[in-house]
Amino acid sequence: MEQKDKKLLPMMVLRTLTVFPDMVISFPVSRQKSIDALQFAEENGKRIFLVTQKVASIANPEKEDLYDVGTIVDIKQILKLPGNMTHVIVEGVARGKLLHMKKQSGCDHAEILPLAQDFPEEPDVSVLATMRIAVDLYQEYIKFVPNSTAPDLYENVKAAEKPGRLADYIASGLEVSFAMKQRILETLHPFERLQKVMEIMRYEKQILLVKKEIESKTKETIDKSQRDYFLREEMKVIQKELGDKDGIGADAEAFRKRLAEKNPPEEVRSAVEKEIERMIKIPVTSPESNVSRSYIDTILNLPWNETTKETFDLAKAEKILNEDHYGLQKVKERILEYLAVRKNAPEEKATILCLVGPPGVGKTSIARSIAKAINRKYVRMSLGGVKDESEIRGHRKTYIGAMPGRIINAMKQVGTINPLMLLDEVDKLGSSYNGDPAAALLEVLDSEQNFSFRDHYVELPYDLSKVMFICTANSTDTISPPLLDRMEIIRLSSYTETEKVHIAKEHLMHKQLKRHGLKASQLKIKSEAIATMIDGYTREAGVRQLERTIGEICRKTVKSIMAGERKSLVVTEKNLETLLGKRKYAEETIFKEPQVGIVRGLAWTSVGGTTISVEVNCMPGSGKFYLTGNLGKVMKESADAAISYIRSQSSMFAVEPDFYKTTDIHIHIPEGATPKDGPSAGITMTTAILSALTGAKVRHDVAMTGEVTIRGRVLPIGGLQEKILAAKKVGIKKVLLPFANQKDLEEISEEIKEGMELVAVKEMDEVLHHALAKGESVWK
Repeated sequence: MEQKDKKLLPMMVLRTLTVFPDMVISFPVSRQKSIDALQFAEENGKRIFLVTQKVASIANPEKEDLYDVGTIVDIKQILKLPGNMTHVIVEGVARGKLLHMKKQSGCDHAEILPLAQDFPEEPDVSVLATMRIAVDLYQEYIKFVPNSTAPDLYENVKAAEKPGRLADYIASGLEVSFAMKQRILETLHPFERLQKVMEIMRYEKQILLVKKEIESKTKETIDKSQRDYFLREEMKVIQKELGDKDGIGADAEAFRKRLAEKNPPEEVRSAVEKEIERMIKIPVTSPESNVSRSYIDTILNLPWNETTKETFDLAKAEKILNEDHYGLQKVKERILEYLAVRKNAPEEKATILCLVGPPGVGKTSIARSIAKAINRKYVRMSLGGVKDESEIRGHRKTYIGAMPGRIINAMKQVGTINPLMLLDEVDKLGSSYNGDPAAALLEVLDSEQNFSFRDHYVELPYDLSKVMFICTANSTDTISPPLLDRMEIIRLSSYTETEKVHIAKEHLMHKQLKRHGLKASQLKIKSEAIATMIDGYTREAGVRQLERTIGEICRKTVKSIMAGERKSLVVTEKNLETLLGKRKYAEETIFKEPQVGIVRGLAWTSVGGTTISVEVNCMPGSGKFYLTGNLGKVMKESADAAISYIRSQSSMFAVEPDFYKTTDIHIHIPEGATPKDGPSAGITMTTAILSALTGAKVRHDVAMTGEVTIRGRVLPIGGLQEKILAAKKVGIKKVLLPFANQKDLEEISEEIKEGMELVAVKEMDEVLHHALAKGESVWK
C-alpha cells in the first residue's frame, strides 16, 4: 500500500472502541488528557489521531500499551453536557500508523504515518464480484440485527466503489468485539480486508441463526411464565382483600416475630428489617425472592445472644479426662492448666490450642471431653482437603447457590455463641486459584479480630470471641507460619504397647461390646492376646486399627453365638490366629551376631517409630556411589555428608586415602517400596560405610539416630520417644542419640526406658566407640 509523509497530530487514547475511516461516531470523553487533546485539536485544524489501548483497565497507557494502527479523524462537534460531561462527534479520515508518542503543547501528540484506504486504480471484475457478494451478505446480516446501526449504513455500503471503503463501512456496522474490529483496521490490504469482513459476517450470521432458533424454542416457556405471573398477581390481590393470611405478608410477619424474639445487635436488626421490606416488594416468581428469604432465614437461625452456662470444676474435668483417656498425663495437665486460667480470668482472650500427634492417639476425643467437662456445646469442623477461601468465608449472596461459610454454618448448627469448636485436620488445608483458606482462618483464630468476623454471605459482623477453638493436626510442617503463630502446640506422642493394652481393656472392649450387643461374660480377651494383636495385626501410633480388630472379633463372636455354636468365647494368644488369620506384620528381629557394613537406624513416621537397616557394600571400581531404597533428597545429602567426613578424616581411619577413586560404594535401605527421607540416618550411614570400608564389625544390638555434619558433629533429631519404642520392640539393648536430645529423655516415661542403655553422643568418634563390636576398630 502507498504511504504518505509523516505527520504530528494531537492524540486521544480510546477504551474498547475502534473508529474506521468514513465513519461518523459520537462518544463520551472523561480523561483529562483526552479533553486537553480535543481542545488543542479544536483550536489547531480540528484534526486528531485516535488509537485504542490493548487493555481497558490501564489508566495511563504508554506506547507499548497501544495498538500500532489508529484512525485520523476530523472533529465535527464538541458537546459540553450537564454534570461536567464532554461528548465529541468525529468523522474518520484515514488510517495511521503510530510511530512515536510525545508530550507537546500541554497534551499528548503522536508522530504517525498515514496509510491509504484503497488502491488508486479501479477494481477489476473479480474484485467487483466479491464486492457484490459482500453487499448481499451484509443485507442478510442486517435482517438479524434490526435495532442496531447496521441498517442505517446499508446505503453507504451499496454506494461504495472500492473494496477497502466497502470493508470499512461494513466493519463499522458489525456487532463484534473491539479487538476483532481492531484486527480489521490493522489489515491494510483492501481486498484482504474485505475478505476478512466477509468471513466474520458469515460466522456471525451462523451464530444469529442458532440464537433465533433457541429464542423461538423458549418463547412458549416464557409465555407460560408470564401467564403464571399474572395469575399470581391476581392471587396476591385476592389475598390482600382477605387479610393476606397465607401470602408473602404472612412470611414477613413470621420473620418479624422471630427477629423480635432473637433480639440481635442493632446493626443486625436494622439489616434484617430492610431485607424483609425488600422481600415484600420482590415478585414471588422472581429468583431473587428465594435468595432474600434464604438470607433472612440464615440470619435468624444464627445464635446472637444464646449461651450455655460454663462450669470450671477442675476436679470434674480431671475425672472426665481420666475416664475418657488413658495415659497422656502431660497433655491432661496442660489442659487443666488452661481451664484453671480460664476460670481465674474469664474475660481474657483465650489461647488457641492445637493438638498435634499421629492418627488415632485421641486428639478429637480429647476436644469432646473438654467440651463435656466445661459444659459447652461441641461442634466439629473438618478442614481436610479444603482449598477454597469461600469454604471458610462463604459466597456473596449475589451468586447463584450462594451459602454461608463453614464457620457460620457451624455456629448455626450448634445454636450458641460460646461452643467449643474443633477445627480438625488443620494441617490438611490446601490452596488454589480460589484463594487460601489458611489465610481466611487467620481472622477467625485471632482474638484481636474475631469479635467482628464478616462472612461474605451474611455481610454483618459476627462475634466469635466467645468460641473456644481447638485445632488438631498430624504435623506442623504443612501449617502456614502465620496460622501456627496464633496457636499453642500440645504434642501427643504414640502410645506404648502397655498403654494400648490398658486402653483396649478399659475403653475399647467396653465400647465394642456395647456396639455389638454383647455382655462382658460372653467375650473375654486375654492381655497377651491383645499384645499379639498390637504387634502382629495393627502397626500404628494410635488405637484405631486395634479398635477395628477388636470389633472384628466381636462380630465373629456374635455370629457364632447366634448360630448356636457357642455361648461365650475367651480369646487367647493360641486361638487368635483362628479368628484373625495369619499375622499381617512379621516380627522385626535383629541379627544374632555383629555384622560388617550393616547398621540398625531409627526412623519416625506418621504412624510411629520404626527401625531401618542400612546396608553398605564396597567393591573394587572407579569411585562410583550408589544410593538405593527409595531415598529422598535430604537422606541422599546425608550420605554425601558421610562420605565427605570419611574422606576428610581418611588419615585417621584404616582406609585407603584414594578409596573414593578406587572403590565403588553402594548404600541400600531395604523395603524399597516405602519412601524414606530425613537427616536422622546420618550417623547410621557413616558408621555403615566405615564398617564396610575397614571390615570392622558393628554390634547387632545397637541402634542409632542423629544427623551428621561434614566435620563429624552429631546434631539433634525429633520423634525420640517413638524411635526408642521401636528399638525396644525389636530387642535393641543400646541406643545412641544426639547429646542435644538429652533433655527429651526426661519427658519419656520410665516404662519405655526400662532395660535400655541410652547413650548421648556429640561426635562421630563416640558413635564408633559405642557401635563397634568388642575388639574391632576402624582407626589406624
